[in-house]
Amino acid sequence: MLSIVKTISLFGTVGSIIEVQVDISSGIPTWEMVGMLDKSIQEAKERIKVALKNCRIKIPGKKISINLAPAEIKKEGTNFDLAIAVGVLQNLGIVQPENKDVLYIGEISYDGSIKAVNGILPMCLEAKRLGIKKVYIPYENLNEATFVKDLEILGVKTLQNLIEKNYFFILNKNPVIKEKELNIDMSEVFGQEKVKRALEISAAGEHSIILVGSPGVGKTMLAKRAITIYPELNYEEIIEVMKINSILGNIKENLKINRPFIEISPNITLNAFVGGGRYPKPGAVSIANLGILFMDEFPEFDRNKINLLKNILDTKFVKLDRVSGSAMYPSKFVLIAAMNPCPCGYYASNIKECVCSKNKIRNYLSKIGKAIIDRIDLQVNVKKVDYRFVSKNQIGEKSQDIKERVKQARKLQEERYKKEGILTNSELNSNQIKKYCALDKQTNEFVKELYIKMGLSVRSYNNILKVSRTIADLNYKENIDIQAIAEAVQYRCLEKLYKEGM
Repeated sequence: MLSIVKTISLFGTVGSIIEVQVDISSGIPTWEMVGMLDKSIQEAKERIKVALKNCRIKIPGKKISINLAPAEIKKEGTNFDLAIAVGVLQNLGIVQPENKDVLYIGEISYDGSIKAVNGILPMCLEAKRLGIKKVYIPYENLNEATFVKDLEILGVKTLQNLIEKNYFFILNKNPVIKEKELNIDMSEVFGQEKVKRALEISAAGEHSIILVGSPGVGKTMLAKRAITIYPELNYEEIIEVMKINSILGNIKENLKINRPFIEISPNITLNAFVGGGRYPKPGAVSIANLGILFMDEFPEFDRNKINLLKNILDTKFVKLDRVSGSAMYPSKFVLIAAMNPCPCGYYASNIKECVCSKNKIRNYLSKIGKAIIDRIDLQVNVKKVDYRFVSKNQIGEKSQDIKERVKQARKLQEERYKKEGILTNSELNSNQIKKYCALDKQTNEFVKELYIKMGLSVRSYNNILKVSRTIADLNYKENIDIQAIAEAVQYRCLEKLYKEGM
């Protein structure tokens, strides 16, 4: 007799329906499994045999053949256990078959309990996309599955629950998500008004930014507080953030989801940076999706990571190619980088004199390369705070006040680009820049002079226009004026540093 049960295989964030075909027939008692399976699935037969025994279900002394189709898809993980067990139970007449649009996902323990698995949220989302109407999942995974609409989801604690039809339904599919309270705020930063303004522009238009300054001037402190001025995640963004965390098994019972802030150091491995493994999992660039990726000591990152970052900033995703297929993960983040201006850290500083030779500065800057710098819209010089700001001990502008301006600027952009398929100014392409960053005659002449005087590349020129568009939005101005251009040009400190150092 043949029974067929469906489950799902996830590669990256893309799912494929898998048929678990179970045949029990007369012959030498054996248990065979085929279908391009990894070790964790091969071991499933032992888990299921012991679980059935402990549930007082007798397996007949017959030949049990199991095929996971299609065979060309490599299967990995323990989430296939439940479907295999249900296939056996249906074959034995203990569980009745349902219609074709049902999936089973879960790991089985020796005692018959159904254990949580990683990736439930993207699996359920993909199941819905592929036309599935009902999904059985581990009870422990019900919490994250509440985000999936228009799909019947049933939680199962044990195999006995499944046999007795004692399920746990999702009752609330409109979960209330709260952000974790952050114990940091922009008001804690003394002085640094120009840098805080640049971070506000970065948040409003999703522009990448690099902070250049001597050790101890507050680059890291400022970067960490940048996340406090970003708008709250909407429903679609929450789903995207949770999908990555679900794959990594990072979703806890108490659902408090913040916009990601991921800090990495130069000694991060390549796999941890972009993702990897035999069955590739997301790396830092994908965990930071829809949030901030903070790279401190930027010139100390090796050239391979810098080159990969360059491509990711352009494409907004990362593709991991393996023999078993290609996994693609979204990587749309705002890059905040921090660096010293030279090896000793004190070039053009107001702290002490630089001792680096021109050749040393040249070698230091060459570690990054002009190509990646051209892709960073805002380049800000961070100076040591003057004592008068510290001695006054005045509380600066609160993050919430800055966030309100950022939200208003983003609303303007969302409305402006609703027919363009983009959300923020940083996403403008060349044609869209011509359309939405048009300049009057006087402003155009001003930009022309700057282009020649500063020796700007076309990419740098476009970046200045995009940043100017964001400044105009923050100033509630319909058109880009000379004031917006002049402010945007201030945030190009590396242009000067490269000219002097190279």
